[in-house]
This record gives sequence, structure tokens and C-alpha cells, in this order.
Amino acid sequence: MSHIGTHTATLLLEDGTVYKGKAYGIKSTTSGEICFNTGMTGYQEVFTDPSYYNQILVTTNAHIGNYGTKAGDTESKGVQIAGLICKNFTIDYHRPLADQSIQEYFEQESLVCISDIDTREIVKRIRDKGAMNAVISSEHEDVETLQKILDETPSMDGLELASKVSTTEPYYLGNPEAEHKVAVLDFGTKRNILNCIAERGAYLKVFPAKTDFETIQSWGPDGFFLSNGPGDPSSMDYAIETTKQILETKKPIFGICLGHQILSLAKGVSTYKMHHGHRGANHPVINLNTGKCEITTQNHGFAVSSEELEAKSDEIKVTHKNLNDDTIEGIELIGQPGFSVQHHPEANPGPHDSRYLFDQFIEIISNHKQ
Repeated sequence: MSHIGTHTATLLLEDGTVYKGKAYGIKSTTSGEICFNTGMTGYQEVFTDPSYYNQILVTTNAHIGNYGTKAGDTESKGVQIAGLICKNFTIDYHRPLADQSIQEYFEQESLVCISDIDTREIVKRIRDKGAMNAVISSEHEDVETLQKILDETPSMDGLELASKVSTTEPYYLGNPEAEHKVAVLDFGTKRNILNCIAERGAYLKVFPAKTDFETIQSWGPDGFFLSNGPGDPSSMDYAIETTKQILETKKPIFGICLGHQILSLAKGVSTYKMHHGHRGANHPVINLNTGKCEITTQNHGFAVSSEELEAKSDEIKVTHKNLNDDTIEGIELIGQPGFSVQHHPEANPGPHDSRYLFDQFIEIISNHKQ
């Protein structure tokens, strides 16, 4: 398409800052909370992670699109980000396995992108001022028009989004003859998380986010998994209540990211919105049980209260902490088989330092059944 990269796109931040760049993807307007990811590769997996739903993403790697896109490199049914901000948008790609260019992919997925702007400055602004809403438009250049759109964009604080990205119907994954049955509460799960559990000898039934406990329990699962997902965990009363009922069964339970926050809330520990969140594939975490450091993949804008966890030290043990800011990265329940982590052990993309957690979950299920 001859106009690609020749049209102007405008980015307006909530603090009033305006940027002009080149328009890619489709000609349209989008808004959402702005955030940044520090990963060097794996952009398609990042774009399709449901935890990014309703967010405008800034990529810190200089080149996006240089290896094209591939149908199998997705973590959900399609692109989940609301829009993309990048330094260099590269239409030409050099990977024999790729199906199409990133421009073709964005047109297929109806995504808006602004390129050729100083992403380092934007990241610094987010780090200094915190998370904020933003709007990208390749249709309107008038700031007053964009401001009206921005004013109508809801804050992520208090926003329930998990039910919007969850499956609408239950489905199965893995070998029906597998040794263990795991019920998954889908708050916006990544495909590779489910694959990591299924590959270790589990048959999964994935339930919509708002499925009631009785329906889940009637399947007879040996363990429960609380998935990742977008939005404010404190707004998910339905999930917190279901998790409380799951805990009463005393069966194994494992949570990742949003699931970690939901498990904490079900145990009476509150969550809070972070200044600008953690997103990338290079975050150092210490395992307090082993003393070892793990490099982890992360994507979250909320965290669990460390002060309230300290007050519940007779019920909950902190197992992992973030070495950058000391935030809570993992817990395990005392007196029953349950644990969770804030980071993403499936790490797609990212390092596999934390994949042992899936083995740990299966081992706990095996021991509990015995």
C-alpha cells in the first residue's frame, strides 16, 4: 500500500505531551493505558498476550518487524494490545519461516501504530510520571479532538477486563488419558502456559472466567490453575469468591500473574496499582527458598501488598522477591498445597529459568493424590 509510512500519526499522552510520527498498521484512532516492554525479541508473542488487553505498548527495542510474523507465534486468538509505539517499523523481513510482514499482520488484525518517534523519551516519561492513558491517531491531528477521546478512556485502576478476554465456552487441552486433571480458570491465559502444564502429564479443562465453583468442581479436577490476564484484580469479586471456595477443597492450586493476585486477595491480602509496572524478559527475581536468582519474563501493572503478607506470615510464606524493587514475586500457602508467582515461568518470549514451577505444581498434585 503506497501510503504506508507516508501519513502522519499523532500520539497524545494524559500529561498533555504530543508526539508526531509516521503511521503504520491501519488508518484509525485508539486509546488505552500506555506501558513499555523491555524485551529484545518475541514481539508477536507480546502483542497477542491477553494481559496487554486495552493497553498501548511502547517497545524499547529499536527495530520491530525485522523478522516478520508467523501464524504459530501467537499466545491467543489475535492481537490484544490497543496500539503500538515504536522507533523503527520494519516492513522488510528476513526469516524464511515467516508468513507475512508486520504491516500485513497489523492490517489483518486492525491495529494502529505510530513509528519514528523517540521511544526512549517516552519510556523515561512513563518511568518518571507513572502509568497514564494515551491516544494514537492517524485520522486526527487536532489535539482538542484527541483530548476528548482521551477524556473518555477509562482508568485501568478499578477496571475489570478478564471476562472480556476469557474463553466464552469451556474447552479441553492435552491427553484425556493423562494422569492428572487440572481445571483452569481463564482470566486471559497465554497458550504456552497451558502447554507447559499439559506437557507434564495433565489433562486440562479451561473454564470461562465467571464460571461458578460448582460447575468447575463437578468435573472432578485434581488441581486448579488461576491464569494471567488484564485489568485490576481487586475488581474481580467473582474470581476471588470462586478461589475462596477452591481453597476450601484443600486441593492443589497454582496461580500466575493475575492468578497470583487473585489467590492473594482470596487470602485477605490486598493489591495495589504500581507506579509503572514490570514488563519485559529480563527482570531479576530471587527464590528465597533456594537463594538463587532467576531472570524472568514479566507483564503486570498491579502487585500484592508486602506489608499485609508480613502480617499473615502464619498463613502465607513469601517465596520470591523482585531484585529491582523488592516487590513480591511469589508466595506459598502454609498448611495446604497452594502457591503462585507474579512473573511468567512459561517465558514466551524469555528465559526458561522458572519453568521448574510447572514441575513443582505437578509434583504437588501427585503427592496430594497419594
